[in-house]
Amino acid sequence: MDYKKYEIKKHGKYYYRGEWDDSLFKNSIAIVGSRQMTRYGEAVVDKFVSDFVLNNVITVSGFMYGVDTEVAKKTVEYGGKHIAVFGCGLNVIYPAENEKVYGQILENGGLVVSEYEPNAKPHLWKFPQRNKVVISLSSLGVLVIEAGHGSGSLVTAKLAIKAKKKVFAVPGPIISKVSVGCNDLIKNGDAKLVTSVSDIIHTKLKIKNEKLKIEYKSNTLEQKICGMIQNDPMEIDQIARKMELSIEEISTTLSIMGIKGLVTESGGKYYPVV
Repeated sequence: MDYKKYEIKKHGKYYYRGEWDDSLFKNSIAIVGSRQMTRYGEAVVDKFVSDFVLNNVITVSGFMYGVDTEVAKKTVEYGGKHIAVFGCGLNVIYPAENEKVYGQILENGGLVVSEYEPNAKPHLWKFPQRNKVVISLSSLGVLVIEAGHGSGSLVTAKLAIKAKKKVFAVPGPIISKVSVGCNDLIKNGDAKLVTSVSDIIHTKLKIKNEKLKIEYKSNTLEQKICGMIQNDPMEIDQIARKMELSIEEISTTLSIMGIKGLVTESGGKYYPVV
C-alpha cells in the first residue's frame, strides 16, 4: 500500500492526500491520548473505534505514537475511514513506523492532511497548531483516552473547550499516571464522562455481535478471573492474593474486562456479567 501513488493536492490552506469530501467532516470525532498507551488504553480504543466505525463515524487523530496510532490502525482494521493530521509535510512520515498505516488510511478512502509544505520537517512548535486542525475537522468534538498530567492531550482538550467544541473523557484507574488527566477533566467538569459511544452519539446505534464477550477465552488471566468470581464475587485485593499478582496488574485487567463487558463492580466486589 504505497502512499506515494496518491498525489498531493491542496484545498484552501491544507495540503492533502486522498479524496477531499466535505461529507467526511459531518460526522467526525477527534480521538487523542497518551503516547505511553497502556493495555487499558488499547482496550478502550478498540471498544470505541469499533463502534464508531460501525456507526459511520469518521475518526480523526494527530497521527503520533500511542493512542493516535492505535486509533488509526483500529479504524482501518475495522474498515472505517480515518483522517490523519500531520505536524509536518505529507512527504515526511513521523513517526517513521506509521508508513504502513499511512497507505492503509488512503486505501480505505481516508485522508491525510497538513498545513505545511510537503517536505516540511516536524518541529515541536508545529504540533499545537496541528492540534487546532484536528479539532476543527471534528464535528462531534474531542474524545480523550488516557492523558497524563500536563500532557499534550490536555492541551488539545483546552483548545477544544476554547473553540466551543464538546470534550469527552474516558475515566481510568486512579493508580494510573496516564489516567490522571482524564479523571481531572471529568472531576473539574471540563469533559463529559463517557464509557461508550452511545454517550456521545444520541441516536439509535448499530450494535455489534457478542464477539467481545467471548474474547476473554483467548486471554488466560481474564478467563481465570471470570472463573474465580463466578460463584464468589471478590474485591481486587482478594483476587490479587489468590492469583499471586500485584494489585496494579489485577486492577488494570479488571478495568479492561469492564470495558469489554465481562465484569461489573458493586460495593467494591467484582461480579461476572452473565
